[in-house]
Amino acid sequence: MTATPPAPDQHRPGRIMSREMAEQPAVLRRLLTKGAPEIRETARRIAARQPRFVLLTARGTSDNAALYAKYLLEILLGKPCGLTSMSTTTAYGARPDLTDVLVITISQSGGSPDLIDSTRAAREAGAVTLAVTNNPDSPLAAVSEFHIDILAGPERALPATKTYTASLLALYLFVEGLRGVDGTRAAARLPELTEGILARREEVRVLAGRYRFAGRMVLTSRGYGYPTAKEAALKLMETSYIPALSYSGADLLHGPLAMVDNVSPVIAIVTDGRGGRALQPVLERLRDRGADLVVIGPRDQVDLASAGFALPAEQVAEELQPVLEILPLQMLAHEVTLARGQDPDAPRALAKVTETR
Repeated sequence: MTATPPAPDQHRPGRIMSREMAEQPAVLRRLLTKGAPEIRETARRIAARQPRFVLLTARGTSDNAALYAKYLLEILLGKPCGLTSMSTTTAYGARPDLTDVLVITISQSGGSPDLIDSTRAAREAGAVTLAVTNNPDSPLAAVSEFHIDILAGPERALPATKTYTASLLALYLFVEGLRGVDGTRAAARLPELTEGILARREEVRVLAGRYRFAGRMVLTSRGYGYPTAKEAALKLMETSYIPALSYSGADLLHGPLAMVDNVSPVIAIVTDGRGGRALQPVLERLRDRGADLVVIGPRDQVDLASAGFALPAEQVAEELQPVLEILPLQMLAHEVTLARGQDPDAPRALAKVTETR
């Protein structure tokens, strides 16, 4: 019997990551239709507990989603919010009083031991615990009082793409639910806009040519765009191995600006709103230094830069723009990695579930 030959692209580098990026419109639609009612109900039940403070727990890509949630909680809800240092609990054995504190743990797999242990400890210390995962049967979901399923489906590529955007939307819907708002209305156009951005791959491929031989990169933003800068830097480092440094625009001016020259590329994520306006003095300083500045954001900002990718940001609220902003940067990490002769599906030294303690 003659064996059936493999499909032509079965072993093509980057095939899995590319396919999962393309699934994002469907994932967002699924969250808006099937996931939103349960998220609203979870938010209603937690809001009734009247948490006095919020702590966010995560690692890696999920940590960038947690930072996004921090902006949402503080701006939209006016709720004090912090990012936890898990080692205080897992390594040092600290047991703070978390009575009436909402602890949100974000993890795509829900399987990392330190996330599980710190969440269990938080619940024992009196916290209201919520797990946000892509696996409702995970150990993290089991130790948490509440759970939100981001409904992204299996993610096989090591770089997280669809689980990141799904986490952002799920967290947005949850925070809106905490304040009694149906977030699906404001987010309704996201799947359609996502499809439009993902269709512009050739633009990103041209942009990737600027970074094929880059020795390092700097990414910056302010406000809601800052988590996008951090996530994009992580994607570039874990796929192409280019050292990528991410800074708040305000922090960039406090020293790191000195390393910016006309050789090292700078990518600025400019949200259409207050965050983008707050970034303007930073962009002016970068242009004054002759930086190779690429802008991801509104067309008028792209036109002032060396190059960029224009987003339809004016069609969604500022707090939802991060779902769109990360898409060309995911594609950029994919294309730069391929241009450098590497496989973005299988970064060296990485595993899908990272077991930190």
